[in-house]
Amino acid sequence: MEWAKRECILVAATKAFSKLGFKKASVDDIAKEAGVAKGTVYLACESKEDLFYQAVHRELRAWIAQIAQMVDPRVGADELLRQVAAAGFAYLEQHPLVRDLFLGILHGQLPGWAHRFDQLRALGQQNIVEILKLGIAQKRFRHDLDVEETAMILQDMTLAGYLFQNREGQTSRAHRERRLKAGLDLVLHGLQAAESSS
Repeated sequence: MEWAKRECILVAATKAFSKLGFKKASVDDIAKEAGVAKGTVYLACESKEDLFYQAVHRELRAWIAQIAQMVDPRVGADELLRQVAAAGFAYLEQHPLVRDLFLGILHGQLPGWAHRFDQLRALGQQNIVEILKLGIAQKRFRHDLDVEETAMILQDMTLAGYLFQNREGQTSRAHRERRLKAGLDLVLHGLQAAESSS
């Protein structure tokens, strides 16, 4: 199948799955939106589940590429973490498939695909790992940091902040910035007061 037609199908699938969810979106609707026959959709995928996975993967790759462009070694890694978290919040608001992937919602919709979704979720940590390694090289972060585990924890904290912010109805940019700043300050400086020098 030619790339342009496959891309058209994935764009249509992304729209349908984002708007209707996995169960309500039909292959017929996706084919109609893409301007192809239903059988042509099955040339791009093995099943509706596979098409859904491909749509999520496509959206995730776009997010990873966007974040990768932000990683500039001339910028402090602590500032990069703040920028990436802010960009992550914005992306999750606009891309429900990625949001649902990171929040674990897709695992419940397609339990047989949970392992593959976990692999996608891990891909989302790659940029954070790179920022942590950069921070170590910049001597801003400890050299003994477990970057893989720390990246997972930072991702989870960002997602928790996103989830609770939206649950509370606090979606203003100022509130989001305040929450991100407080969370990053907690990660970078902890809860303990600095020892006095007297």
